[in-house]
Amino acid sequence: MATDPAALAEVAGLVRAIAAEVGRAYIGPPDATELLFTAVLARGHVLVEGVPGVAKTTLVKSFARVLGCSFRRIQFTPDLLPSDITGTYVLDMQTNAFILREGPVFAQVVLGDEINRAPAKTQSALLEAMQERQVTIDGMTRPLPSPFLVLATQNPIEHEGTYPLPEAQVDRFLFRLPMRYPSEADEKRMLATYSRPLAPVRALLDGTDVVRLQRVVEGVHVEDEILDYVLALVNATRHHRRVYLGASPRAALSLLTAARARAPLSGRDFVLPDDVKYLAPFVLAHRIRLAPEAELEGVTADAVIEETLRNVPFRRHR
Repeated sequence: MATDPAALAEVAGLVRAIAAEVGRAYIGPPDATELLFTAVLARGHVLVEGVPGVAKTTLVKSFARVLGCSFRRIQFTPDLLPSDITGTYVLDMQTNAFILREGPVFAQVVLGDEINRAPAKTQSALLEAMQERQVTIDGMTRPLPSPFLVLATQNPIEHEGTYPLPEAQVDRFLFRLPMRYPSEADEKRMLATYSRPLAPVRALLDGTDVVRLQRVVEGVHVEDEILDYVLALVNATRHHRRVYLGASPRAALSLLTAARARAPLSGRDFVLPDDVKYLAPFVLAHRIRLAPEAELEGVTADAVIEETLRNVPFRRHR
């Protein structure tokens, strides 16, 4: 299926406009906004990770406003119940019938703030929603709105009062987006900007626009060489000496899908090896588990992916 050049130009222009609009509230590298938009086009979810105070929630809320989609926030706490996320059936006294009181998961963009503060039973309430875009409540399955995007935040440093995310749920996140301290110039600009009231972020799209733009990705061409490169990277993580559990087949599919979604941001209808190289750390690092001795030595998953990218070359077919 060929991709309309006008649609490619629209996507390329939108990513710059979205970064500029989000930048009115969020001061930091524009790459973060670009990655979030890539995840939207790829129909993926994002785990935003960073210490408190680096504007994780500000970034997510501003980005959701720009999309113009329905938005709900879930503040994860240890006493949060699964029904607080999915909703529950309640008795309507007027009709004497049970009706569904929808939970916050029935929104197009869901912010799961501090997602690792809820126990595994509550976190698992998102599994079906993230993978199948549906929710089962009391045996009844209901579809979620389209588009559907989960943007979750967590603090990787603090461990008191937190619960590690189940492996199955971590694997549902297309990207893990690490957020670090801003540069000195950005922090100075933040001090000057936040000293006065900010104008609200404007919506540049709506849900219908997002679904239409997601279809653009379906026409992006992928050569067999790119497929081989993705498989080579994933297989290298499975045989790395410092890795206990390598990237799964879902990780390979996620990397390819993300690369296809990134191509239109540059006005292209084909994937380049650079797309795969750029996205590999965000797609693969949170999906591998290091060997215990590697963790004791201070080795990180990001370092393993960087080493893999250096050691696995892209090979062209003759």
